[in-house]
Amino acid sequence: MRRWPKSWRAALGGSSDPGPPHGRRPGPGAVRAAPRPAPLQELNTALLTLCQPGDALRYGPWRQRLLHRLPDAVRPLRDLVPAARAPSFLDVFADDLREGLAAPRATPGAVVRAELARVYATHPAPPPPWVRDLRRGDADAWRVLRQAQHAAFEAVLRPSWSLVQDLHRAEFTRYAVTAAEAGVGAALCAAVPDSALRADVWELAAHRDADVRPAGRGLTLLPTFHWSGAPLVADLPGQPVYVTYPAGPGVPPSPATAGDRAGALSAVLGRARYEALLVLAEAHTTGQLARRLGLSDATASEHAAALRGAGLITTVRAGRAVRHRRTALGDLLVRPRDRPAPDRATADRPPADA
Repeated sequence: MRRWPKSWRAALGGSSDPGPPHGRRPGPGAVRAAPRPAPLQELNTALLTLCQPGDALRYGPWRQRLLHRLPDAVRPLRDLVPAARAPSFLDVFADDLREGLAAPRATPGAVVRAELARVYATHPAPPPPWVRDLRRGDADAWRVLRQAQHAAFEAVLRPSWSLVQDLHRAEFTRYAVTAAEAGVGAALCAAVPDSALRADVWELAAHRDADVRPAGRGLTLLPTFHWSGAPLVADLPGQPVYVTYPAGPGVPPSPATAGDRAGALSAVLGRARYEALLVLAEAHTTGQLARRLGLSDATASEHAAALRGAGLITTVRAGRAVRHRRTALGDLLVRPRDRPAPDRATADRPPADA
């Protein structure tokens, strides 16, 4: 692993298997991949990229377009990051926008006051009146924050949100397949390439040195598609430790460059496994699946085993046969408009009256 000036280390716990570092498996339930994107955390990374200088080749045009369409209602967010440090109550990982917008208001008053004091500690000017009201718990001030976050989401992310969801599905699938085939350690190091898992301690680049013990809280991986820097780590009391890591093509998603969205998931799984996942919306035996895809029984069985290992299908015995069917997790990754290819066992047959 490349040596970073600063690093973050998480003790994941689990097996004492002395095998290769990338092959060890953390304890059961220690690591979880978020199945859906988190709207407000994705917004946080987009605004972070928007406000940081540099990398004009990748982000310059995107920044210019975005700055021209940001409404005035977004401006209060700038008051909460006066010295390039944001209060922790903006770290919201809910996968539902409405739930996420309501989350900061539930932060204990003592935490709000401490966090606002922290972010303004090195700022020469005092906080504006609405931030002072927020510190006192004023309902109107909290409404200002909610409206600012909502307006920012609509301006920054709404135009490309469906693409973010598709990219997240593909990244989630990539992690699940790697974890099933090579172990959680390999999946962690594939998600964050400049990281390493050694003796159940995951070490990765960070903006500050830190040692974290998630213990019973676990660790949740969340890909972001608007950030290309070091992973962002949130260690909030009573919540899982969240690691937001850069994924995707390395440029902000744009509907104009969406391309073949279904192809992203197909590229991760492989075309045959992707088709199998589509077909298994309904239960099939291995033989039926093989005939539907135009494969041998052995090959169909291998694909089913890989999908089952990733938690995307379930297999149950039915007499002398086994039947495979897509799980709720598999349903989550397949968009309703995706349909399997025609039955290859009959596609080449001549019409009945030929």
